[in-house]
Order: sequence, then structure tokens, then C-alpha cells
Amino acid sequence: MIYLDTHIVVWLYAGHTHKFSALAKELINEHEIYISPIVRLELCYLHEISRVLEDANTIITDLSNRIGLRVCDKNFDTIISQAMSFSWTRDPFDRIIIANAQLNNNFLLTKDQNILEHYPYARWELPTP
Repeated sequence: MIYLDTHIVVWLYAGHTHKFSALAKELINEHEIYISPIVRLELCYLHEISRVLEDANTIITDLSNRIGLRVCDKNFDTIISQAMSFSWTRDPFDRIIIANAQLNNNFLLTKDQNILEHYPYARWELPTP
């Protein structure tokens, strides 16, 4: 089981697989792929401010059909309790995304340097040129 950060979801939807390293592609291809429900809200926010062109439901439905993406249904109160312990980030989206993954020590695919430095199961490598 692997969780995807919001920017990874956007890149997958847009077909920007050239941005992914061999490790990132391997993790996506070899694990069940999940997102935290808060990714839906962040995608909605990004759509509202015109940073992504499609709405959240279109993106998630498409990726669910193409690659089997699932929205996690873990207990939200448990996730929030976990997220409250992350004083190293002020970003509420990141806190919840990380907490979702951390409940079972799942991998989180992200390029976010702050997350990579603080969450031991965060993964990313630069693609080979």
C-alpha cells in the first residue's frame, strides 16, 4: 500500500510520468495506490484557484479507472489525532496526508523536501536524465 501526495496525483493525471524516477514508478506499479480524502479537498482548492484545470472528482475518477487509485477510508478522528503531533509543518493538507500514511507506516510518494526529511516512509528520487 502506498499513498500519493497531491502533486503526484496531478502529475499522474496530466501524464507527466517523465517527472517520476524509476523508484517512483516501481512503487506505483507494485503497490495498491491510495490517497487521503484530504487530497480531494486540496485538488478542489487548486481547481478553484485555477492551478489545476479539472475538478477533483474528474481527476480521482479517471485515476481510479486507469490505475486503480483508491480513496482511503480510515477513521478521520484517528487521522486527525495523529496529524496533531506534526509540529514540523504548518500545512494542514500535508499533516493529514502524512497522518493517513503513517497510521500503518505506509510509504508516501512525495517530492516535498520537508516531508522527505521528517516522515521516514516518504520516498522520492530524481528521475535519471
